[in-house]
Amino acid sequence: MPGSRRLSQRISEGDGIAIIARVEDAGAARDAERQGAKAVAVAGRIDGIREATTLPLLWLDRDQRPTDADAVRIRPEDDAEHDLETVVDVRDDEELELALERLDPEIFLLCARKIDKDADPLDAVLELLPDVPAGKLAIAEVEVDSRDEVLALERAEIDAVLVLGGGRVADLVGHEPLDV
Repeated sequence: MPGSRRLSQRISEGDGIAIIARVEDAGAARDAERQGAKAVAVAGRIDGIREATTLPLLWLDRDQRPTDADAVRIRPEDDAEHDLETVVDVRDDEELELALERLDPEIFLLCARKIDKDADPLDAVLELLPDVPAGKLAIAEVEVDSRDEVLALERAEIDAVLVLGGGRVADLVGHEPLDV
């Protein structure tokens, strides 16, 4: 039986940190699911993605209308105009505060892009985490290369990490998923 397509539910279920794989085609989405990803993220429309995976789909592109998506990334100044779950992309404490005041989202995407060129992206994301209220979900959008980096995010109580490419999910999850 397929799991829920509600992103917040899939991130919350089970133990440990969830991996969300950014994919560019249906095959990569299928591979990411087989390797243990809890969701997939896309930057645009992908033919056949719904047939390829039962995972929730996070829509990342703010300039296009979401297609086949279960959740959508927005910025703190955007309006939540969709019937989809919203994931609010924040890059500093001021944006996080604005998001809480305007939108009070359930899910935050803590993004290391465009923060400080000299700052370590992982540290920049972790600096935002204490300002995320209890009961909210935090997804880190930061490049991770190893299971150890994923475990560091988990120890910091990040709920999920958005990673590029679906081909290396099994290495980041730390085990092959069980066939059920």
